[in-house]
Amino acid sequence: MTHRFYMVDVFAERLYSGNPLAVVVGTEDLPDETMQQLAAEMNFSETTFVTSVPENNGGYRVRIFTPVREIAFTGHPILGTAWVLRHHIVPKPCTQVRLRLAVGQVTVTFESSVDGREVAWFLAPTMSLGATSAREPVAEALGLSPEDIETRAPIQVISAGTSAMIVPLRGLDALRCSKLDLEAYTVLAAKGFPPLVYLFCHETHQSQNDLCARFFFEANGVREDPATGNGAAFLGAYLLEHQFFPESGLSVRIEQGYEIRRPSLIMLHARMLSGVREVSVGGYVIPTVQGELL
Repeated sequence: MTHRFYMVDVFAERLYSGNPLAVVVGTEDLPDETMQQLAAEMNFSETTFVTSVPENNGGYRVRIFTPVREIAFTGHPILGTAWVLRHHIVPKPCTQVRLRLAVGQVTVTFESSVDGREVAWFLAPTMSLGATSAREPVAEALGLSPEDIETRAPIQVISAGTSAMIVPLRGLDALRCSKLDLEAYTVLAAKGFPPLVYLFCHETHQSQNDLCARFFFEANGVREDPATGNGAAFLGAYLLEHQFFPESGLSVRIEQGYEIRRPSLIMLHARMLSGVREVSVGGYVIPTVQGELL
């Protein structure tokens, strides 16, 4: 069976920025081991494998693999996979694409931005706020001083299929100096904290943006993500919970990837609706490569 694949840059404002993603289509016959090997071969943060036909409920089955493991939920693969389906697989023009993930069904909506470009949005699944940590062990694992960490809200784990630790920092200097040390992190890992760390601050590289972020994770060593959609979703829940902004509804622009020369833009909407957090993450998708697996 022929397997087409596509590469796209997600959360990208221009070509070869944002977070690259490989999407393999028509994967009904691929065994798990082959998917994992292909994800390692691609060596992106994630590679997705999607069926070529929808299930009975209209959603396309999607599996997400990092170079070392399968994961249940992450953001830029959702948007990139939906973009590929909309432009190459779905037989007629549509404004929504439904994906069936391990965490359940996720709907991606496409709309035009004020400058006429297409923006893809996903509504995040239900998220839970978990354990908090003292500043000292987190600062040591990041090569920072405890004073570099903002104190008006806690360091906290947020979860939805996968989990990440949210760490608020005081400014760009601390953000630039950060680097996850897995050996120092073992103290936190022993307490159940995941080796996925999302850092953010209010100071930005570009004046039109509201927050700047970095994301470190373990995948055969420490890797840095140029743009993190699920991290942005986690951040939306965190900002609402701890009232970082005075408004009841948030609409913020998050920049990421500057330290690794992949500048990215993630758009975040978050609000409380009838006592329930509603968080949406959006961005641009730019195609780069398409072909077939041999």
